[in-house]
Amino acid sequence: MSRMSRRRAHIAMIGIPAVSHVLPSLEVIRELIARGHRVTYANSPAVAELIETTGAEFVRCDSVLPVADNDWPEDPISAMGVFLDDSVQALPQLRSAYDPDPADLYLYDIGAFAARAVAELQNRPFLQLSPTYVSWDGYEEEVVAPVWALPGADEYRARFDRWLAECGTATTKMEVFCGRPENTVATIPKAMQPHADRVDTSTVTFVGPCFGTRVQDGDWTRPAGAEKVLLVSMGSALTRLPEFYRQCLAAFGDLPGWHVVLQIGKHTDPAELGEIPANVEVHSWVPQLAILEQADAFVTHAGMGGSSEGLYTGVPMIAVPQSADQPTNADRLVELGVARRIDTADATAEALRTALLELTGDPEVARRSARLRAEVRAEGGTQRAADLIEEMLG
Repeated sequence: MSRMSRRRAHIAMIGIPAVSHVLPSLEVIRELIARGHRVTYANSPAVAELIETTGAEFVRCDSVLPVADNDWPEDPISAMGVFLDDSVQALPQLRSAYDPDPADLYLYDIGAFAARAVAELQNRPFLQLSPTYVSWDGYEEEVVAPVWALPGADEYRARFDRWLAECGTATTKMEVFCGRPENTVATIPKAMQPHADRVDTSTVTFVGPCFGTRVQDGDWTRPAGAEKVLLVSMGSALTRLPEFYRQCLAAFGDLPGWHVVLQIGKHTDPAELGEIPANVEVHSWVPQLAILEQADAFVTHAGMGGSSEGLYTGVPMIAVPQSADQPTNADRLVELGVARRIDTADATAEALRTALLELTGDPEVARRSARLRAEVRAEGGTQRAADLIEEMLG
């Protein structure tokens, strides 16, 4: 199908209020609107401002996910239960919005179970937008089976099945409902996917990170005289890391030839950092992609967003993982030959400085970074994702 659809459609995106899950969808939504479609986006008011910048119609759907304070249960079954609780309370809200105004196609985040329920109840097509890994052949045995052996797993599955029965969805078993969707667009570089050679590419398409101009994020200009630029950014969630930032200042402050941009998030007071070296600028938030396009190195928590941006811009990385998928991402970046992993406890000034100088002084790292940059951009990004979505409209 051409870039312009044969007809104007109502496309609904249903997500969860984790910023790392919202950001990957925004440029796709913006592109669909540019192609003439009407797009509604259901999510929590906590992320309404992000969503409304795309031009989408915001649909309020309150959430009980603990994204504001990151107070997630450590037990996997309990964590899964939080997502089920969220979907149970979200479904009536979504039905109130979409039963009178059904979408022609439902896009949904991996954590938004209620979105698929709405689509099935309306007998409408649905497509998963995955901002992280997808399953592969053998995933059920290697990853899922050990989880189902944990205490509370049987009760969780029974509760999920009861919810489906009460909803009246066409799919009545949790294993199928939460299993591999028939249509998935993965907005991550294929290079970051575990066991990519075992992913069913008849149902999953990797389009790579979906970036646009990001003019709404602002711009950044490399200072005159800066021989090299280093960005230090630990994402948007777990940024209360004053001791780590102090180690970065000791490692990179006054390092000859280097200009450093340090993002500390909204939970750290700059006063906690002590004296700021002349070659360092400190901000609570920065236009990360704009800086990376001009950077020579990147200290990152190795979230999927940061990892993808590092690969997209071909910037060598020092990965300092904090939680969730970040340790796995960090190890993958090391396997790809474009990063060093340093855990927080080991992130001394000496270790950080040594890693930076080794990475940026290695011509093989530069070659691998350039090759991966080309591969990631060739996956198609935003345009490819929008094309695939339009194909589902028929």
